Amino acid sequence: MPRTISIGVIQAAFSNDMGENIDTVSRLVREAAGKGAKIVLPPELFQGPYFCKTQEERWFETAYPAMDHPCVTALQTVARDLDVAIPVSIFERDGPHYYNSIVMLDADGKALGVYRKTHIPDGPGYQEKYYFRPGDTGFKVWDTKHGRVGVGICWDQWFPETARAMAMMGADVLLYPTAIGSEPHDTSLDTAMRWRRAMQGHAVSNVMPIGAANRVGDEEGQVFYGTSFICDHTGEVKAELDRDQSGVLVAEFDLDFLDRHRAAWGFFRDRRPEFYR
Repeated sequence: MPRTISIGVIQAAFSNDMGENIDTVSRLVREAAGKGAKIVLPPELFQGPYFCKTQEERWFETAYPAMDHPCVTALQTVARDLDVAIPVSIFERDGPHYYNSIVMLDADGKALGVYRKTHIPDGPGYQEKYYFRPGDTGFKVWDTKHGRVGVGICWDQWFPETARAMAMMGADVLLYPTAIGSEPHDTSLDTAMRWRRAMQGHAVSNVMPIGAANRVGDEEGQVFYGTSFICDHTGEVKAELDRDQSGVLVAEFDLDFLDRHRAAWGFFRDRRPEFYR
């Protein structure tokens, strides 16, 4: 039997109601699983609106300890019922410290651990340094029931070092939950295609499929541009959504083929890290 990995990506709009957002994600995870997905990626911080566009202390009240977060506990049941692994993006509180984090749920609902976002942006509309400490976990690759999954979070996806580190750790696929859209300081700036091309480059350079999940909708003037996608190891887009759709994407990949192809290209054989410092 060939070894395969089937990934699903969710794109949706989210409200101020966490319970409603959890229901939205749960429904779309079920839809993706019904189409054959075994690892399903929701967007970044789907618990509510993307609150980081401004600096307001009230949002700290919406953080929870990782394993007690309502998004985590609710999706543990979904993961177990559907036999799917789910990287769950959360606003995490750890004592006095706050992080933008992922809890990786395996297909039995068990939490495999936490990844905390390494690269924290700070700019107009994306003022995350006010809310989040830089991650202290290092990059993570999760050995799930359905494959080895590397997960970076939004701004991480722009850094080739993130993708390479997870590839070096043995990932089969790279996933990036995202919240990105309009740039309030420059209404003429549209980063949708360069956002996508950056990750397609990581796919090529690491001979590895990539899935990215974004949100859609207008959140008090900040318009999220969707365009979630799954690409193969050549960077070719295999499935995509437009700027307004809510829905799911699913694509399957042959792991034995990818292992052979990755070895044949020699990117990891020919690395010269002694000269990269």
